[in-house]
Amino acid sequence: MIASVETTKPNETKPNETAAPIPGSKARALVERDQRVMAPAGRVYPLVVERGLGCEVWDVDGNRYLDMNAGIAVLAAGHSHPRMVQALQDQLTRFTHMAGTDFYNEPMIRAAEKLVSVMPAEQSWQIFFTNSGTEAVEASIKLARYVTGRQNIIGFYSAFHGRSYGSLSLTASKPHQRRGFFPLLPGVQHTFYPNCYRCPINLRYPDCSIACLDMIEKTLFQTTTPPSEVAAIVIEPIQGEGGYIIPPDGALRRLREICDRHGILLICDEVQSGVGRTGKMWAFEHEGVIPDIVASAKGLGGGIPVGAMIARQELAQRWVPGSHGSTYSGNSLACVAVLEVLSLVEETLMRNAAEVGAYLIERLHALQARIPQIGAMRGRGLMVGVEFIKDPATREPAPHLALSVMEEAFRRGLLVLTCGASTVRFCPPLVITKAEVDEGLEIFEAAINACL
Repeated sequence: MIASVETTKPNETKPNETAAPIPGSKARALVERDQRVMAPAGRVYPLVVERGLGCEVWDVDGNRYLDMNAGIAVLAAGHSHPRMVQALQDQLTRFTHMAGTDFYNEPMIRAAEKLVSVMPAEQSWQIFFTNSGTEAVEASIKLARYVTGRQNIIGFYSAFHGRSYGSLSLTASKPHQRRGFFPLLPGVQHTFYPNCYRCPINLRYPDCSIACLDMIEKTLFQTTTPPSEVAAIVIEPIQGEGGYIIPPDGALRRLREICDRHGILLICDEVQSGVGRTGKMWAFEHEGVIPDIVASAKGLGGGIPVGAMIARQELAQRWVPGSHGSTYSGNSLACVAVLEVLSLVEETLMRNAAEVGAYLIERLHALQARIPQIGAMRGRGLMVGVEFIKDPATREPAPHLALSVMEEAFRRGLLVLTCGASTVRFCPPLVITKAEVDEGLEIFEAAINACL
């Protein structure tokens, strides 16, 4: 018998009216147990979750938190959405797994049909399901090399694409992510990401005409990397771990033009920015650009581990059976989650991300006006970054302040995460309300003031 979906909240306390100290005794005990059996993973603060609902979570000691990180932009439909719970329960009574690269199953087909339907209609698309974002990136670069017969891949400084060897070779966010793992994938080159707040070549937009991207043709192609041997350029339409950096208008179009001139594939890593988070299904849609391959994950499964490589059909069709595979590709539980998430995003959540995201950005701009240590505030939809600086005149990053604010916010009942050198990111579940934004920003401002 299927259990009924729980929709009541354990209590109505506000985050700063906690039931026990943070972290409490149960949380501390579990952290100690974890450290004895789990490999080091770099946890950012001692949150031990017991349950969640919507944008709220409760820890094992009964403390309530407002969740504005969503498990790193994963919980698109929030915690324990009734439709997600019901869909997964229903599938559990049928079957849980049948390897999708060897056999067929309807949940996989329906999920792929739905995912294709939310892609730009100007192209035909096909799907390869993976278990994560890093696997989606790996599949993307494998396909690019396979169909072009070229070896080189170009990525961007400050990018994050994952931690397995191919994706790690493209990742250029922080040195510790690569330290100790060389040699990496040969043929990977990096260039400057268009970051107008910290222009890598000290120019000013729009007078610069996005000159940093011209360096691909004027520098890379003229020195180390013949364009005829470049399979793909891989870009995050909004850099995630690099600091929630939004490129200027026209940047993706310029990149598309460069790729078209030289027969290079454009791969968009939408692992963190996709599935409605920016107020559109995909962040590349803000510029009207159509990539050749898209890597998706995180929000795609709403908390169930799944990713996808989405490629133009003419490219995907060139893979022969055995060119790529994965035991868990097309897992039935993951695929029913994909179908439900995409349906919810299309129905209401993408619109909510645009509307509540605009409200969040407006409120944060007002906060920036009051606090000079906020050097930049940028975002689209519910993908928003607040960059802390030491001095407005020098714009020197303030990483210690960003970390302190994140930790103080946790102690006060707000869950946020840092990214980049000194940015605090807001990537809440797409179900968040304006009232919850108000509640979260009240805590956030108090945390900042406590750290100054």
